Amino acid sequence: MLPRYRVYLLVLATLLLTGCQNLAPRATGDLGLVIERATGSVQIIDTGSRSAVARIDGLGDLSHASVVYSRDERYAYVFGRDGGLTKVDMLLQRIDKRIIQSGNSIGGAISQDGSLIAVSNYEPGGVKVFDAQTLDLVADIPAVGENGKRSKVVGLVDAPQKRFVFSLYDSDEIWVADMRQSDKPEITRYRDVGEQPYDALITAEGRFYIAGLFGEDGLALLDLWQPQAGVKRILGDYGRGEEKLPVYKMPHLEGWAMAGNYALVPAVGGHEVLVIERENWQLVKRIPVHSQPIFVMASPDKRSVWVNFAHPDNDTIQVIDVATLEVVDTLKPGPAVLHMEFTPRGEEVWVSVRDANRIRVYDVYTRREITSIEMESPSGIFLTNRAHRIGL
Repeated sequence: MLPRYRVYLLVLATLLLTGCQNLAPRATGDLGLVIERATGSVQIIDTGSRSAVARIDGLGDLSHASVVYSRDERYAYVFGRDGGLTKVDMLLQRIDKRIIQSGNSIGGAISQDGSLIAVSNYEPGGVKVFDAQTLDLVADIPAVGENGKRSKVVGLVDAPQKRFVFSLYDSDEIWVADMRQSDKPEITRYRDVGEQPYDALITAEGRFYIAGLFGEDGLALLDLWQPQAGVKRILGDYGRGEEKLPVYKMPHLEGWAMAGNYALVPAVGGHEVLVIERENWQLVKRIPVHSQPIFVMASPDKRSVWVNFAHPDNDTIQVIDVATLEVVDTLKPGPAVLHMEFTPRGEEVWVSVRDANRIRVYDVYTRREITSIEMESPSGIFLTNRAHRIGL
């Protein structure tokens, strides 16, 4: 007769195996997460079957949440506004681990080799770096600027060679953290980059880091292939413009559209999309659009650019044809269109319509709605193919 504790172990093992058998073996390539911002939950979606797979609760304040993925696409790392860092198992459809790492955070990144997760924090200002498997703290980088004060950190992205790049909003600086010796990060600081950098992007090949400036017109550009050249200002006429229009929501620079030789970017406060020649970073055209653009996103084939807008005109999407640089279509998905995400090969775009409690799926080429999926206050949509792209 088996001892009682062994019987308990056998029963437990049987229950665990039975639970796992209820989840059919599957790959991760068609999966993604949708943030349900009002309820602190996420939904796993399947773009192949165009369906919601599972809801996961208990992720805290997701009012400004973002997601990165492990290289194998199995794990999603969700960055919450409350300082929460949550590791979600996409296959077992559950939280793997959750920590509260700060008082107020604004996003994060995963290193090129997938071993490190970095989080940018408002309170206390700085960046914390964690082991991707265990979420154990690896490095704490206080963002103390040249003025001696801690700064809010914005625009955190990953860069090649196990680096993270980020901006200090309160001290007008850009820092590069080399994490090749993870316990001893090497920090390169660039001072006086421009007044109040508020967000940033890194181009797809990982070369150019571009920070938007809230306190002045223009942008700050750092060439990571030639870091010794320092930060230079570009697009001195990029900003709030001559009329100084009210800014209802700052554009997200990670939503810039890089298409061919052009960058198509949202005008701050204006009703325009600006077309920039990437070879010299000069403005070549202004495209009038419906209202103040927020995300300006290129389809994977770079043929079209999709634009959504700030409140109160946020029920609309416009489509720009890259060949002609003209608006060719206007869609009305519903109230509070917050985010768009293209499927990996670009045949569909998934659109979150928060106040309609729906995700709408459109054919990219015909711009016709294919289906819609009920969600609770959906905002960000993050598909697993982001695991293989720099800066997302």
